[in-house]
Amino acid sequence: MTKILLVDEQDKPIGYGDKLAVHVAGLRHRAFSVFIVNSAGQCLLQKRAAGKYHSGGLWSNACCGHFETPKVSIRAVRRRLAEEMGLDCDLWPAGIVAYRVPVGQGLVEDEINHIFIGLSDQEPRPDPQEAAAYRYLSPAELRRDLSLNPDRYSEWLKIILARIDF
Repeated sequence: MTKILLVDEQDKPIGYGDKLAVHVAGLRHRAFSVFIVNSAGQCLLQKRAAGKYHSGGLWSNACCGHFETPKVSIRAVRRRLAEEMGLDCDLWPAGIVAYRVPVGQGLVEDEINHIFIGLSDQEPRPDPQEAAAYRYLSPAELRRDLSLNPDRYSEWLKIILARIDF
């Protein structure tokens, strides 16, 4: 059982919960999302593996995860990016986005999501348990496809892109 950090509305830690149970109950928790941009200004997207516990088969940002400790650690985010997409690069905080959104199968994401941006031209080597594919799109292409095909994308990607500009 993976434990994730529960937080209050001000992002202060209040305890831990089992990852799946937290999403079933829709409890607020701390998360992170990584956006990788290459030198051509394109955004790296991953297609979530079909076997993920939610949002499988949907396109999303380069990497997502949950903090397991109260500290917001770029080191932990970089470690997850390496595990999930085989990438290692510097990351910079780009804001915090809070949202509550159903993600299918009776699960709810109630997250205070710390956003990180990195620049990299490395070739991704995704873990097939995490990502089935990847692609790069310019921000304009991504926003256009999101408007035409919203059902192909994760809910949090739509929310974050509406609130953070990169």
